[in-house]
Amino acid sequence: MRKSIFPIILVIIIGLNWAALISAHSEPDPDYCHCRSEPILSRNGSVQDRELLFELQEYLKGLSLYKPTPNGRFDRVMETTVIAFQKSRHLKPTGIIGRETWQALGSVANRPTAEKLPSGRLEILVELNSLTLTVLVDRKPFRSFPVAIGKLETPSPAGCWKVVSKGFWAKGDTKWLGLSVPFGVYGIHGTNKPWSIGSRASNGCIRMFNHHIETIYQWVNPGAPVYIEGNPFRDRRELKKGMIGSDVYYLQIRLKQLGYYSKKPNGVFDYWTEKALKECQADLELPVTGELTAKEYYRLRLYPTD
Repeated sequence: MRKSIFPIILVIIIGLNWAALISAHSEPDPDYCHCRSEPILSRNGSVQDRELLFELQEYLKGLSLYKPTPNGRFDRVMETTVIAFQKSRHLKPTGIIGRETWQALGSVANRPTAEKLPSGRLEILVELNSLTLTVLVDRKPFRSFPVAIGKLETPSPAGCWKVVSKGFWAKGDTKWLGLSVPFGVYGIHGTNKPWSIGSRASNGCIRMFNHHIETIYQWVNPGAPVYIEGNPFRDRRELKKGMIGSDVYYLQIRLKQLGYYSKKPNGVFDYWTEKALKECQADLELPVTGELTAKEYYRLRLYPTD
């Protein structure tokens, strides 16, 4: 046994300094997002897109653009609806939802703002539990916006970061704020799926309504702190080789505290993480799998909270 197991409280707090982590790795400096592109939807499309179609139909129905009950099918009624929408946006009326139509769908709710940011130190706080992004000026809330965050399998990176780049989001005519997360390309950007705001829907990025990202984009400069507040172990993911995330990073810290992990924590579940976890499991008389299950969170005193 390397060291006695002792409790550890893993709570992300606003004042936490991650400078050592950030400087220890080459920072991604993206000027665009690498999220997956939206599929091309048409009457001859894949049945795998039915859930996306259902969500889109519900959204269009809420805008009084789609009359029937949503069914997740790209039938003649849906095609007619798409053609009518394309004509209203001065697009070629193909009845096919491609890149330009996705961009237009994402900008339906856009409302320009002339609001100016008051002078002072600007910071961004993203609260994963409440699905909100708040712009802070001199540590006081200035404006709050609803957001979408990462899905269970692709969680948003809890921690203290900074804006490292500004640019365009790859999938739409809207903006992108790149973050200094060392274990992947993450950022704050707009969306072609405005109905997803207020839910866990992304691959880890923070999604905003397009007009909201356009608003904060003009306020934020590179170097601005971004605090993504939340418990990295809330979802109790079963961690194994190849996974990345804040939960992996904190697991590495825990294993390092116990004397099993000798590398710099980097948020990537690699060979060295697996090796350290196996050694820890052997000492604790647990199955030596190199994978961390929900039950083992307690044995390592990682204490996820509800």
